[in-house]
Amino acid sequence: MEASADAATAAAARTLRWAGRAGHLGGVPRAAVIGAIGTVAKAYMTLLNTTTVHNADALHRVVKSRPPGTPLLTVSNHMSTIDDPFMWGFKGFPITDAKLARWVLTAEDICFRNAFMSYMFRVGKCVPITRGAGIYQEHMNEALEVLSTGGWLHSFPEGKVAQDHQPIRRLKWGTANLIVRAPVTPIVLPIIHTGFEKVMPEKSFFGRRPPLPLCGKEIQIIVGEPVEFDLPSLKQEAATIPQDTSFERKGWPTITPEGLDEAAQRWLYQKMSDKIRSVMEGLRETLLNQKQH
Repeated sequence: MEASADAATAAAARTLRWAGRAGHLGGVPRAAVIGAIGTVAKAYMTLLNTTTVHNADALHRVVKSRPPGTPLLTVSNHMSTIDDPFMWGFKGFPITDAKLARWVLTAEDICFRNAFMSYMFRVGKCVPITRGAGIYQEHMNEALEVLSTGGWLHSFPEGKVAQDHQPIRRLKWGTANLIVRAPVTPIVLPIIHTGFEKVMPEKSFFGRRPPLPLCGKEIQIIVGEPVEFDLPSLKQEAATIPQDTSFERKGWPTITPEGLDEAAQRWLYQKMSDKIRSVMEGLRETLLNQKQH
């Protein structure tokens, strides 16, 4: 227990968790960073590129007027390193509002490499995730806190950037784990986009990303409808799954009060991830069909 507590304290210190608190310096740094980044994103989305958003009202509704205390978890594909925040910069969306702005899961090894980057990403409402540290790492508890307080969290459940226009890849289980552990089941809203891979291609500038996002590209975003889960039934079914001893145990804690052990959780998270992935793939195919007409 002491070692776990020490690790959590070290992680919080390394990633400047204190800078992400709403009351840090009266909220001025957060408002300034989100306002500035939001303005840049809006310029690229509305002035420098051509953006079309399908079913934007669905996103507006859950961001602005969902029931008090109800968390929001948006999930999307990951086409480039500028997907977030650019995907929120479309016309009419309140991207510069620090109170309404999303929290987003970000790779610690990319976004939190030094004190300056850690500070900027923290005040920009980013939660670091350590690759390979599992779904019960301390940073995932931070993400859970966002949902526990009725906040909005965005996740890229594929876990990495992919610019090859292939079907949605197998999703990481962290998203499903957060849905299950949240005290109030979040609204899960899927979003699919295309075009950001042209705005920030991985290998175009001497085999590297361009120094600045490119202009004159076409961006399309489609917002789906909330994905619903009957968690009581799913948990009950998971509890009846026969024990599978073929996988390496990670030492996950048992979920109470249902008493779901690691094997049951694996089944549950895979079942939920498959459903989210199926919905995301359906949106991807719809977006592709719309582009061809």
